[in-house]
Amino acid sequence: MKIRNLIAGSFSAGIIIACTTATSYGQVNYNALSWSVNNAYNTYLMRSVHQQYADREAEISKAFLSKEAMIKYRDDCIQRYKKIIGDFPELSDLNAKIVGSTNYDGFRIEKIIFESLPKRYVTANFYIPDGKGPFPVALEVCGHGLGGKVPAPQSAVLMALNKIAVLVVDPIGQGERIQFVDNNHQSLTRGSTTEHTLLNEGANLLGSNLAAYEYWDNHRALDYLETRQEIDKSKIGLYGSSGGGTQTSYMVGLDDRVMVASVCSYFTERERVLEVYGASDGCQHIPYEGREHLEIEDFVLMMAPKPVLIMSGKFDFVDYWGAIRAFAELKSAYTTLGSPEKVSMFSIEAGHGMPKPKREALVTWFRKWMYGDGTSVVEKQEISIPAQDLNCTPTGQIITSFTDQISIPDYHLILAGEYENQRNEFVRKGRSAVKDKVVELLGLTIPVEKIDAGQTGFAKLRNFDLIKFQITRSGQMPVPCVIVYPEGATKNSSVVIFLNEGGKNEFLADEQTVGTYVNRNEILVVADLRGYGETADPLSYNDTKYWNREYRNAMIGMHIGKPVMGQRVLDIISLVDFIRSNDLLKGHKINLVANGSYGPVAVHAAFLDDRIDRAEISGSVKSFSEYLKNPMQRDVYTNVLYGVLKYYDLKDLVNLAGNNRIKFLD
Repeated sequence: MKIRNLIAGSFSAGIIIACTTATSYGQVNYNALSWSVNNAYNTYLMRSVHQQYADREAEISKAFLSKEAMIKYRDDCIQRYKKIIGDFPELSDLNAKIVGSTNYDGFRIEKIIFESLPKRYVTANFYIPDGKGPFPVALEVCGHGLGGKVPAPQSAVLMALNKIAVLVVDPIGQGERIQFVDNNHQSLTRGSTTEHTLLNEGANLLGSNLAAYEYWDNHRALDYLETRQEIDKSKIGLYGSSGGGTQTSYMVGLDDRVMVASVCSYFTERERVLEVYGASDGCQHIPYEGREHLEIEDFVLMMAPKPVLIMSGKFDFVDYWGAIRAFAELKSAYTTLGSPEKVSMFSIEAGHGMPKPKREALVTWFRKWMYGDGTSVVEKQEISIPAQDLNCTPTGQIITSFTDQISIPDYHLILAGEYENQRNEFVRKGRSAVKDKVVELLGLTIPVEKIDAGQTGFAKLRNFDLIKFQITRSGQMPVPCVIVYPEGATKNSSVVIFLNEGGKNEFLADEQTVGTYVNRNEILVVADLRGYGETADPLSYNDTKYWNREYRNAMIGMHIGKPVMGQRVLDIISLVDFIRSNDLLKGHKINLVANGSYGPVAVHAAFLDDRIDRAEISGSVKSFSEYLKNPMQRDVYTNVLYGVLKYYDLKDLVNLAGNNRIKFLD
C-alpha cells in the first residue's frame, strides 16, 4: 500500500492536517501537538494534587462529627506519616561535650557538640537561665540560613530571660554543619536551600529524606536535654520559624515528649503552595504526602490536643490565605477534641520570620503553658552576642574540624554499600518479583485504556516522508511524535523510537543524524515524553537554586506518588502501542534509542516491555549510585525513585532483561 493512502486513512475527525512539500529541514515545523500551553504538564499534575486533597477534605469533614472520629483521624494521620517517613537508625551514645561557656546578664550560653549517629556531629548552643532549676526547656530549630544558630536568636535570649532554657541546634547544611565547603570553609552552594535539596535527592534514593534526618538530630537533642539536671523533663517545648517551622511540624507528631509548640512562618496549605509558588526545598517535602492525603495542618494536628501557637505574617511569602484556611480547620479540630483554648494564631502586619512582636507572643505562650502564667511578655532590648561565643568548632565547620566525621554524602555511600547485599538478595528472587517492585516504585498502573492516535501534520522531504501524530490515552498527557519514513523502507526495516533529551525538534533539525537513519532505511518515531520538548516546563517556573530544570513537576510527581520517571515509562508504552497498531509501523521490530536524562526511563521501559527488542542508551548515568557519588550535579530529581537502592540498581534491570537487550553505548 502506498504511504500516501495509509496517511489518508489515518486522518482523525476534527483535526486539520498540514500537508506540505519541503526541500529542506529548516522549512519544517516539527511540533506535533494540536495545541500549545507552556505549563500544560504542571496543570495536569495539579489535577491529581487537587483530587487527593479533595478526598482528604471529605475525610476530615467526617472527623468533625465527633471527638472519637477526630481522634481516629489524628491517629490515622500518624500511621500514614510513619508509613512514608522511612526507617530511623538505632540509638547510639551521644558522646556529648561542653566545649565552652559564656555568662551573660540573666543567663549563660554553653557550646555543645553531640553525636546524633556515630561521627555525625551536631553543634548546638544551650541558653540556661540564672537561678535554681529545674527549668522548663525548649528546643529551637533554626530556619533556613547558612548561619544556622549564628547570629544568636533573640527568641532564645528572651526565653532564657523568662526562665525557660533553650537548646538551639544547627541543622544539616547550616551553621557549622555545611556539607559542601571549599578550602576556606565556605559553602560551595551559597545557600542552605540548595544544599538541602541536593542532599535530599540521595536520601530519597535510599528510602529516606532530609526531613527525617533533621527529625533524628532534633530527637537526639531532646535525648541530650533529658541528661541535664537543670531542666524539667515534664515541660519540654519546641518551636521554629521558616525552615524551623517545617522541622517543628514534622516533629510534633513523632515525639511525645513535646508538650507545647509553636510554628512560625511556615504553616499554610500545601495544596495552595504547590499551585501558586511551586515546591519548596528538599527538607520541606516527604515523598507521597499527597498520596497519603497529608496536609501541613495534619502534621500539627498529630500533637493535638497539646498547646500549639501558629504565627504568621500577613505579607509573608508563606501564603497567608492558606494559613487562615488551615488554621480555621485546625481550630475546628481542637474544638472537636474539646480543647479550643489550646490552639491559637498570632498574625502581624509584617513579612517572614520572627520579629519582636512574634517573639513576645511566643514566650508568652510558652510561659502560659509551662508556668501557668498568662502575663504578656515584653522584650526590653535585643542582646548582641559575638559569634565566638556561639561557634563550637575550631574552623567554624564540623567537616573541616573533625577528621573522623561522617558527612551526609559519605553516609549515603555507606548506606548504599550496606544495602548492596539486600539488593542482591532481592534481585535473586527473579524477574517477576523485581518487575512487581519496579511497577510499585514507578507508581505505575499498566494501562488498559486504548490509545487514540490523531495525525496532526505531514511533510514530504527529499527522501522520506514526515508524519506528525498526537497520541492520547484517557487520563494521561498526550505524547507528540513524528514519524520519519524513508522512501526505501521495507517490511524488514526496524522502527526506532528516538528520545532526545534536548527535545525531538532539536534532533529532527540535525540533517546529518536523521540522514544516517534514513540511509539505513530505518523508520524513526521521534517523540517528546511528558515534560520534554513541547511540554517542557518553562525555566522561569523553576528556581535555579534547586539545580533542576523541572524541579516543581518532579517534586509534585513524588508528592502524588507518581514519579515523573514512571509517568514517562507509561508514555513509552503508549508509543509501543501506537507502533503495534499503526498500519505503517506494525509488524516491524522496535528499537529504543535514548540519551541523557532519558536513560533511566529507557532502562525501566525496556525491562518492563518485552515488545521493545533492543534499547541503546548514551550520555546517561548507568547507576543510581552515581547520584550519591556526585551529589553536586543538576537535574537529579528527574530520575529519583523513593527507596530504589534498597531493591535494585539500573545494572540489575539490564542484566535481568537478558539477551543484551539493553546496552549503554558509552
